[in-house]
Amino acid sequence: MHTETDSPKDITFNDFKNQVLYDYRIAVMSRECSLLGRREVLTGKAKFGIFGDGKETPQLAMARAFKNGDFRSGYYRDQTFMMAIGSLTAKHFFAGLYAHTDIEKEPMSAGRQMGGHFLSHNLNEDGSWKNLMQQKNSSSDISPTAAQMPRLLGLAQASRIYREAGDMDSTNFSDNGNEVAWGTIGNASTSEGLFFETINAAGVLQVPMVISIWDDMYGISVHARHQTTKEDISEVLKGFQRDDKPGFEITVVKGWDYPALVEAYESAGRLAREEHVPVLIHVTELTQPQGHSTSGSHERYKNKERLDWERAHDCNVKMREWLLDNGFATEEELIALEKEVKKEVREAKKEAWAEFIFPVKSKKKEAIALLDSLAGKSANKSFINKLKNDLIAIDEPAKKDILSLSRRALRYVIHENLEEKDKLAVWIENYLDEEQPKYSSHLYSELPDRATAITEIAPQYGEDPELVDGRIVIRDNFDKLFSKYSNALVFGEDSGNIGDVNQGLEGLQKKYGEVRVADTGIREATILGQGIGLALRGLRPIAEIQYLDYILYALQTMSDDLASLHYRTMGKQKAPVIVRTRGHRLEGIWHAGSQMGGLIHLLRGMYILTPRNMTKAAGFYNTLMESDEPALIIESLNGYRLKEYLPENLGEFRTPIGKIEIVKEGKDITLLSYGSTFRIVEQVAKDLLEVGIDAEVIDAQTLLPFDIRHETAESVKKTNRLLIIDEDVPGGASAYLMQEVVEKQGAYRYLDSAPQTLSAQPHRPAYGTDGDYFSKPNAEDIFERVYGIMHETDPVKYPKLR
Repeated sequence: MHTETDSPKDITFNDFKNQVLYDYRIAVMSRECSLLGRREVLTGKAKFGIFGDGKETPQLAMARAFKNGDFRSGYYRDQTFMMAIGSLTAKHFFAGLYAHTDIEKEPMSAGRQMGGHFLSHNLNEDGSWKNLMQQKNSSSDISPTAAQMPRLLGLAQASRIYREAGDMDSTNFSDNGNEVAWGTIGNASTSEGLFFETINAAGVLQVPMVISIWDDMYGISVHARHQTTKEDISEVLKGFQRDDKPGFEITVVKGWDYPALVEAYESAGRLAREEHVPVLIHVTELTQPQGHSTSGSHERYKNKERLDWERAHDCNVKMREWLLDNGFATEEELIALEKEVKKEVREAKKEAWAEFIFPVKSKKKEAIALLDSLAGKSANKSFINKLKNDLIAIDEPAKKDILSLSRRALRYVIHENLEEKDKLAVWIENYLDEEQPKYSSHLYSELPDRATAITEIAPQYGEDPELVDGRIVIRDNFDKLFSKYSNALVFGEDSGNIGDVNQGLEGLQKKYGEVRVADTGIREATILGQGIGLALRGLRPIAEIQYLDYILYALQTMSDDLASLHYRTMGKQKAPVIVRTRGHRLEGIWHAGSQMGGLIHLLRGMYILTPRNMTKAAGFYNTLMESDEPALIIESLNGYRLKEYLPENLGEFRTPIGKIEIVKEGKDITLLSYGSTFRIVEQVAKDLLEVGIDAEVIDAQTLLPFDIRHETAESVKKTNRLLIIDEDVPGGASAYLMQEVVEKQGAYRYLDSAPQTLSAQPHRPAYGTDGDYFSKPNAEDIFERVYGIMHETDPVKYPKLR
């Protein structure tokens, strides 16, 4: 177990000797895990391997400077670091390689991510925060290259906020902002835009961040000359070096030089921790002894000279030489240590495999017995025996092998009434019920305080309520929230000084200060990253993306990182970020988009909330602040100047998540819509009454999740007709809503007419008022579509319009 260490200057030679020998022991253990891990993949026990061999020594140095309360946002080659801080054992390593679905056996993701993706358990079983100051923290890794960078910015910024905002309760999260966020990345991945955006933002914000670049001169098979200008990222970034103006401290150190690495990391950690200066450590001359991954061989793209150089400069080899040259151990002592560690790793591998395969083999025995009993009674004995023998022949089966063969057996007894058939069917159902949650649970919170369980509280109005612009409702509600929650903060382009482009935050920076109501640069991905990192450290951020159309810049981070976080950690981490944006109908291709279909599919794991007015939007913020889950709220861009009554219970009323609202009852047809388009539907419903059509009008309110009580189907049961009106392109959100209502809720049973959708044109909206009219559903489109449905039903009562 790694413990806090002192500088070599402050300890005895024997103490320092024990420390460096401990480090070497970890290096040997990590390397042996990599070597055996590759073999496990090539023999078929594991699917894929991507290991940290060649990066051991710098990670040991980083671990020495890493303290309780610090956070890592890292790279999938950081296994040595995780071992050095005591968060990863050899047994855990192999359990991850085998994708063990038991979170106790495989604590990094319970098999939901490939090996090399690490995390710390930051939550208690009830979803409450652990004391993060009493442990070493690692935010959950993801595979997309450089995608760990945006969240790193937020993890570091949290320390600055805790240091500067003195009225925030930092218990369990910070000691006066003395925590460092440590990022790691491969040299080739620094070519990604997310890296450069994060570097720039960190330099502007001056946050305690240390970024390590593991540089082995390649990105898979592609040499650095094709990756980086001058083949040298620290040379490229020299303009960020601090001088008389704030910037980065940049250090270059060889990856095989253990004492220089220890000194570099101690210095970097001290500078970042004490002065909140970001530091970049470019670790050069690293190697990759087994190549990029198990999917290929590096001998194919490295010449003999390079391979010879890599063998000579292997960081473990160099560390071993240093230990011998400086009298820390004899050759015999190191050989004995290496043998002991290798034996330990082999035993850990065996134990991990036994724990992984034993439950599966037990199920195999059960399935074989059931198939044997069924074959003994069935007229199709030979076919079932064939399946049974196929299963027997699989010495180390996967769960899918057992289920697939067992389920196929039922096909042969479809017309047979056998007790054995029923027993097999029940066993299959039980096995599926037992296993499916291990792969599908925790997409959203499953705790009692989840957002969908927060009780609705209606807005309250006095006898003579004030009629105000919608922006006043949202502004005054934010004021109440910032007063109520001292850890709430908002940031984005124009969010601070001018109070956002639509004045929904007007005056709040002056009242709550620049730390809690802040402007940012034009950099959507790292705005979102700030939100993730801050939320991982106990803050309640509202990350503002100025317009819905610009959310595409942040979509990869939202999809791959934020939306999947709770799922991929099996509920061991949470980041309750509220992403605030505005959109829908206005003017032009990039100011009136409605990419709802794409967002619905890419952001599973987040709530997508589409309020029709600012009171509904304010209620969503209030609901989310009562819970701790991430969400995207899309305010209606053309609703800020529309008049609404000002509620008396600002900050307290709650719009429910997952519940529709029947705004107008009717008997002839159900009209379902949301957002800005909903207001047009409301007006059309009044026009339809003039021709004898009584429409029931439903506001979806939330798209993820949609109508968890299945109230829409009850409406269709009454009206027997359904039209979904949506400003997204064809096949987008309207298709999703159709599936939800007709298929999932079973509304097809009640339909007398074909259900229909009315969406925008396949293109994005052209500019101007006419562009909106011809690009998206307008009032006449909606009226005529509804009338056409009623004409088909009763041509006499509703003669053809045109």
